[in-house]
Amino acid sequence: MNEENERNHGPQRIDDIMQAWGLENHDLVTVSLEQLTHKQVQKARQGRQLTLKMMQKVARALNVAIWERLDEEQRELYYEYIHRDLFSYAKGYDPEWQDPNTPLIPQPTEA
Repeated sequence: MNEENERNHGPQRIDDIMQAWGLENHDLVTVSLEQLTHKQVQKARQGRQLTLKMMQKVARALNVAIWERLDEEQRELYYEYIHRDLFSYAKGYDPEWQDPNTPLIPQPTEA
C-alpha cells in the first residue's frame, strides 16, 4: 500500500455528526478562534489523516458550534466530543461508541 492510501481513512464519524446537527464546514471555521480553515475541516470530514493537534482543534470548533445552538437545559446534558469520538484513526477510537448527544440533536420538522 502506498503512503497516500495509508493517510486516507475514508469518511469519518465527524461527517455524520455534522450532518446530524445541520452544520457546514463554514460553521466550524466561523466559531474557531484557532484559525481553522475550510480546507482543514473538509480534510477532517473526508478522512485525510490529521495530526493530533489538528484533530483536537477541529473537535473544539465542533463543540463550540453545537454549544451555540443549545439552550441552557441542553447545555447541562451535552457531552463534549473529543478527537477519539470523531476520527477512526485516533488512538482509543471505539467503533461501537454510541453518541450520547443523540437525544439533543434537533429533529427535522415536517413542512
